[in-house]
Amino acid sequence: QVQLVESGGGLVQAGGSLRLSCAASRTILSIDLMSWYRQAPGNQRELVAQISSGGSTYYEASVKGRFTISRDNGKNTVSLQMSSLKPEDTAVYYCRARSASWERESWGQGTQVTVSS
Repeated sequence: QVQLVESGGGLVQAGGSLRLSCAASRTILSIDLMSWYRQAPGNQRELVAQISSGGSTYYEASVKGRFTISRDNGKNTVSLQMSSLKPEDTAVYYCRARSASWERESWGQGTQVTVSS
């Protein structure tokens, strides 16, 4: 497994941008999936975006075209570039790693994103 630490959250006005980073404790080359989830107060945690070891990506419909997930294997990081932010994007954002050979997935501690109207 792997330890994950998120950073880059903060307060931004609607229409603004933020870039979140997820730093892994070791190489991410062999990790099948790296994902970003978010959870707002009163809501369930939801998948926002993910990227496979092969580079294929998935985006939740509400963020498609606004968010971009990427990985830097050399720096062992996964990023989420968020643009055209909306108040409904306000949530704690979590990084997740999963591989088929693992019994359990790994989660970061989360980073707060607040978008003001």
